[in-house]
Amino acid sequence: PPAPPPRSSPARTETVQSRAMAIPHLSPEQLRTWTLEQKDRWWLENVYRGDMRQLTVRSALTGVVLGGILSLTNLYVGIRTGWTLGVGITSVILAFAAFKVLSRIGLGRDLTILENNAMQSIATAAGYMTSPLVASLPAYMLVTGRPIPLWQVMPWVIALSILGVLFAFPLKKRFINDEQLPFPEGYAAGVVMDNLHASSGAEGLLKAKVLGLGAALSAGLQLLRSEKVMHALRAPFLTVPEYLDAPLYRFFTPRLAGIPLVDLGVRIDTSIVMLGTGGLMGIKAGVSLLAGGLVNYLVIAPTMMRLGVVEGTGFRNITKWSLWWGVAMMTTASLFSFFSRPEVLVGAFRRMRGGGGRADVLGHIELPLSVSLWGVPLVGALVVAMGHFFFGVQWWLGVLAIPLVFVFCIIAVNSTGLTAITPIGAMGKLTQLTYGALAPGNMTTNLMTAGITAEAVSNSSNLLMDIKPGYMLGAKPRQQAIGHVIGIFAGALVVVPVFYLMFRGNVALFTSDLLPMPSAQVWRAVAELLAKGFSSVHPSARWAMAIGALLGVAFEWANLRMKGRFPLSGVGVGLATVITFPDVLAMSVGAILFWLFERRFRDPERGAHRVLVANRETLCAGIIAGGALIGIVLILLETGVLG
Repeated sequence: PPAPPPRSSPARTETVQSRAMAIPHLSPEQLRTWTLEQKDRWWLENVYRGDMRQLTVRSALTGVVLGGILSLTNLYVGIRTGWTLGVGITSVILAFAAFKVLSRIGLGRDLTILENNAMQSIATAAGYMTSPLVASLPAYMLVTGRPIPLWQVMPWVIALSILGVLFAFPLKKRFINDEQLPFPEGYAAGVVMDNLHASSGAEGLLKAKVLGLGAALSAGLQLLRSEKVMHALRAPFLTVPEYLDAPLYRFFTPRLAGIPLVDLGVRIDTSIVMLGTGGLMGIKAGVSLLAGGLVNYLVIAPTMMRLGVVEGTGFRNITKWSLWWGVAMMTTASLFSFFSRPEVLVGAFRRMRGGGGRADVLGHIELPLSVSLWGVPLVGALVVAMGHFFFGVQWWLGVLAIPLVFVFCIIAVNSTGLTAITPIGAMGKLTQLTYGALAPGNMTTNLMTAGITAEAVSNSSNLLMDIKPGYMLGAKPRQQAIGHVIGIFAGALVVVPVFYLMFRGNVALFTSDLLPMPSAQVWRAVAELLAKGFSSVHPSARWAMAIGALLGVAFEWANLRMKGRFPLSGVGVGLATVITFPDVLAMSVGAILFWLFERRFRDPERGAHRVLVANRETLCAGIIAGGALIGIVLILLETGVLG
């Protein structure tokens, strides 16, 4: 190939370019004109770091420990919001800081940049193992009314994740080596690692301090909110009320349309975990959630209560009705958004048609293609068998789900590579619609086949997101794949038992204020609708569904026409109907607050800018991690596990 390109690309923005000067990469012209063999050979000669330590015992153990801990934060956030958050950058900062401190006190040596990269592959894989536990599996339990035995869930989630990895690695050549899609979250992790390990360590230690500060504040507040903990510490006078509005009810009862606000679920939570979550969402998602929450809980809910359509009070009873318009809006918005970008679909399959050189220049360090060629049918057969014996999915319906995984992987990986957004919800709903026609009335088959495609697609996209920073920094892709699989087992062995401890076989806790499970509610609602038809839904809810569906399309059409500048997202507005109002409010406030910080503190030399703007993601990650871990402990106390 021609001479190596300059170490920066004019296609990058000025900010990113200045931060990533140490990372060599091809120019847009070279990306367009070089063959795959030329690109691989250039990478081998100019980026690959040879035998630098990467998947070592200490990097693996660190990834397992951090991944296990951070997977619990995702479990908590998923239970509250239905979302999962990336933990890669958080784990990179923690590992770097921990080994930097150990090195300074003479108890070890610094991690190499590739050891840190291998560690984040393990930690990230572990962190995403929560997805089926907050979506398809609790939805199945809600539909059947009985818990799934733990011994079935453990191999099920592991097998689905490994299936996703096996589908993903053959796609690596096309999407990373050849097309070199950005995979924004992975790219950010690569830049962070490059900066940390290229500097004197001061930046990494600052990030670690910011992370620790956020975690300490959030965890401390969670402990102060617990009456059990404060009584145990013999300091009940220091107890912080769970809701800021609680003292008001000692003097009077705030009402709306004659209904107490507490009956509408309208309260102000003192926890800051969801505030940190909102800080990572962005202003558009925050405003959308706030708009949906205000309309749902302050307008629609009291109206439906006065009409007698919504019976009872509180989140559980309100969401039984309101989720229908919310789910309709999310479904049409996500599907319209996805299919309104035909270049994603066409481009994904065009990239798979071949091209490039025939010689496998990197064959000695890539995961052999034979692993996927043998692994997909073997693990796929295992998944189909478990689906049949565990969940009653007919053999032919289970077998059909496997090629669907391949098709959806191509689409989802392309979307993730371009935007960092994996359309898991859209993929799951497309599967539900498919099986609604193939197996009408069978809700369990509908849910579990959708679980196969959604969870495998999620892991496929996540693996390539992990591989991206390794490609940037010159790591061995084979070792990253092994690390990802280690992370799958590490995450499953931690989050599955903790998940079962949290509800202790009591499925009735799902959709309660303690375990709201918004994603599971959406999955169940779609399955029930496809099984029973529109006649099973209250007439008012049917009208609400129609309006919600039209608004979902309208919002996304407006976003398309205005090139993303329309202030509302259909998915964000609809999501507010299946999340408690306190969580909606906290996330919205967090998004708006950090948006204001970004505009108020513009001077990069000021401490406020360095903490609240430059390290926003780090601070928010700390707030989430500290509060979520203590939150899980408090849920275990509440359910009697630790009582």
